[in-house]
Amino acid sequence: MTRIAALCLAALVAFGPTAAQEAETAPEANLREGMDLLGQGMRLLFRGLGDELEPALRDLAETMQPALRRLIEIVDDFDAYQMPERLPNGDIIIRRKPDAPPVPPTEDIEI
Repeated sequence: MTRIAALCLAALVAFGPTAAQEAETAPEANLREGMDLLGQGMRLLFRGLGDELEPALRDLAETMQPALRRLIEIVDDFDAYQMPERLPNGDIIIRRKPDAPPVPPTEDIEI
């Protein structure tokens, strides 16, 4: 009888940690599967949003193209300017960096 008890105790000591490890991997597998499903759902969501917004973004790009071309003509190098600032009165100014090369002279009157 004591041998059976000792054998059972040895079996519990030997196989106890493996049973605990199997119990821990099941939640990890469920978590991994849940994260994969969540990732698939997000991809589908963004693909659907992209499909819906694509025509509107194309129209916006066509509408904005002339204005952006004019802006590129006016602003020679965007790296020569500081970040825009909002003044207390609501005006927004964009200053040239002090180390920027001088502005080439133009025939237009600057207002």
